Amino acid sequence: MGGFHMRKSWKLGLFALSPFFLGTILPATAQTSVSTLNFLSYQRSFPRISDMMKRKEDTLMKQFQQKGLTWPAKYVYLRSFKYDSDMELWVKGRKEEKYKLFKTYKICALAGTLGPKRMAGDYQVPEGFYYINEFNPRSLYHLSLGLNYPNASDRLLSDLSQPGGDIYIHGSCVTTGCIPITDDQIEELYIIAAHAKDLGEDFIPVHIFPINFKNQRSLIYLNRYLQNFSENAAFEKNMKNAFFYFEKYRQLPLVLINGKGDYVTDEVSLAEPTVELRPKKKVTHMVQPIKDEDLPKVVEKLPLFPGGNEAFQEFITNLGKDEVKDLENGQVKTFVLIEYIIDKDGSPVYARVIRGGNDEMNEKIETAFMKMPSWAPATVAGKKVPIKLKQTIMVGVDQ
Repeated sequence: MGGFHMRKSWKLGLFALSPFFLGTILPATAQTSVSTLNFLSYQRSFPRISDMMKRKEDTLMKQFQQKGLTWPAKYVYLRSFKYDSDMELWVKGRKEEKYKLFKTYKICALAGTLGPKRMAGDYQVPEGFYYINEFNPRSLYHLSLGLNYPNASDRLLSDLSQPGGDIYIHGSCVTTGCIPITDDQIEELYIIAAHAKDLGEDFIPVHIFPINFKNQRSLIYLNRYLQNFSENAAFEKNMKNAFFYFEKYRQLPLVLINGKGDYVTDEVSLAEPTVELRPKKKVTHMVQPIKDEDLPKVVEKLPLFPGGNEAFQEFITNLGKDEVKDLENGQVKTFVLIEYIIDKDGSPVYARVIRGGNDEMNEKIETAFMKMPSWAPATVAGKKVPIKLKQTIMVGVDQ
């Protein structure tokens, strides 16, 4: 379930898929004959895009040159990691080249948990193999790039009547099931992707993984998750295979879909790094007042911060600025992931930092979330219900 994005935008045509083959996973070899000669000119016709390109294109070109990359990139690939809250931007100039990493963007908010999206209103970010099917210069979230959720696999495995939709990569740093980054980052990504589409890459791949499989701590978290949700084990194994294929070859993996809708990938094994895990110095003693099993799995309407998403983003930004003073010596930036519950009366009743920060910083952030004003609560069938959400807070000097 994505946020509201004005839908008047440049849309791609439908891509024919075999029931057994997810052709969208092969954008480099699956170009259409439809001309995109005027796509960039069309985008520049929007004042927001025209201004953005005047401000940023020269800087991006210099950044590409500094990294030995061809500008503009003809092929773009996005790799997103839900638990790690990262999104990598890979590029290359020719099909036969290996992809090279341009930048890693921090995903600044998260709804839901690990596992694929299976129905509308489950506030889950999808997992799987997608492509960009929409460039929206008029998004209420600054700018947005739409994903083709539900794809062929999702349509077979998700709720038949309400699988959900409107999944975007967008700005404004807030989410209702999308992938949010900062306005500055979405501008960079939008420009690079628009150039690639203008050069003929109609199906810019976006692979959304549960974790970065090279991160030992993330692997531990995924394994614990799968102990409770073993039905997703085969799904996550195929995601892992695709991840390591790209790690080994720096080319996109071949992904098939069987008759049941499951992804099928070639198994690739690479040595996984050993990471020393240090126990936290301090464990929060706050008890979650509502059990997870008592929280609804699907809502019709998400809770709303007083003043809306922009006001919530201002709260997050100011909190990140306030906590700069608690950064450790030599540290200029950190990312803190907090989970919190908004009760059925709209009041915050639970807040706990689950990753990042330090003892002093985390305690202050938890306290700030507990002191938030009452929200407009989430609803199901018109009934007010509690909900657990997650939010990433960037604490750093460049806030």
